[in-house]
Amino acid sequence: MPKKAGSGESTADLLAYLFGPGNHDEHTDPHLVAAWTPGLPCPARNPGRMTLADLALLLDAPVDALRGPRPAEHVWHVSVRNEPDDRTLTDAEWATVAAEMVAAAGIAPHGDTQACRWVAVRHADDHIHLVATLARQDGRHPRIRGDIPNMHTAARAFETAWDLTPMSKLDRTARRAPVTGEREKAARRGLPEAARESLQRTVREAAALAADDADFLTRLRDAGVRVREHHDDNGALDGYAVALPGDRADRGTRPVWFSGRTLAYDLSLPRIRERFHPAIAPADLARAHTRIREAATLLARAGRAEGAGDVAALGDLLVVAAATSPASVRDQVRAAAAAFEQASRPPGTRTLHGAARAHFKASARALERAPRTARGGGAPAVLNLLIALVEAVEAATAWHRAQHHDAQTRAAAQAAVLLREAATLTSTPPPTRPTRTVPRTVRVTPAAGRGPGVAPPVTAVPPRPNPNLPPGPGAGRSR
Repeated sequence: MPKKAGSGESTADLLAYLFGPGNHDEHTDPHLVAAWTPGLPCPARNPGRMTLADLALLLDAPVDALRGPRPAEHVWHVSVRNEPDDRTLTDAEWATVAAEMVAAAGIAPHGDTQACRWVAVRHADDHIHLVATLARQDGRHPRIRGDIPNMHTAARAFETAWDLTPMSKLDRTARRAPVTGEREKAARRGLPEAARESLQRTVREAAALAADDADFLTRLRDAGVRVREHHDDNGALDGYAVALPGDRADRGTRPVWFSGRTLAYDLSLPRIRERFHPAIAPADLARAHTRIREAATLLARAGRAEGAGDVAALGDLLVVAAATSPASVRDQVRAAAAAFEQASRPPGTRTLHGAARAHFKASARALERAPRTARGGGAPAVLNLLIALVEAVEAATAWHRAQHHDAQTRAAAQAAVLLREAATLTSTPPPTRPTRTVPRTVRVTPAAGRGPGVAPPVTAVPPRPNPNLPPGPGAGRSR
């Protein structure tokens, strides 16, 4: 199972870690099993012929020789691991795996003598680490787009040939979570979430409601994020990137940009354009409830391609519902939208012209145009909306189950649970406020024959008389 590790800018530091004892002395007998050139001495077994510093210099030489700009993070790092129950592969077998993996990734295609320099380090029985520098020996940059999916394909061949445990197919629908460094950076800055998560939500909300490219980019800028457009040679928009204000790298010298595809598989510009829907006239919220229920019925009968487009539109609707929900249930609806995200990305082909999709898109526009209606209608209006959404998500769960989409079925079922929790909160009557007892005001008249006397302190300030009311009994009188 190939797994991408964090890129970096220091080859020497990564080699020192791979050939070192590890964080908990877990590295045993670290050594080279393969490299870009045959017969390369191993720093661990032949330190007199090759040191770690020497190896780092050799790997970095093509990068240092670049005439143009040097990659900010030029170190490529991937681990390839077997299942614990698999047999232990020999160094020769791991060398074969390493050569096939770097070829599949585009690092060193077979027969390419000017490819990138790379090494494979083994310090455990069940895995190796592949390290390469992202500059070819002829001064060009390597083409490694899709490296991990291509390496997964190569791994399937080894599993079959060597009778290893077959791994699950690469899931292109899973949520792209922030890496450890992104989470630690957010913690240092005192932020509740990583920049990637904030940008994912912002871009998804803009994409769910945008009608065209200009509308999408405008919504992003209005949301307060930085936007960088990419245009082709003819000036047409063919990509975008976003960054959070204040989120910088390289000691604060440049913003940290995320392309749409880097944020999520379905946030690339072509996939966002699939979401665009003609402008819809604002509808009242009651009509939105009806449309959502009608769409749920249609989704339950949808075929594979049509239903895939329908659940994608339902995911957009949940994103809009989370953004416009009252504060009392916003956290639950937002969590439901996040849980349903994977369910909105079913594998395989899809069509974007289903009847259920049109109903979901119209309902999303109604929520955007009239968010105050939900609040103005109070708890009953919000409850009706949540119940309709539960019906739609349950229909999506049944559809995914029928298509044998296990990951999407689980995601949709979790979203339904969260929406039911939100509906429960909405239907619960607010706590009764305790009645405040107002102290009575009493004026005491001194008893006859005892002199003027001193009145006891008054327990409250007498109410100011209302001139619009008829005169009542005077002070000191009794009814």
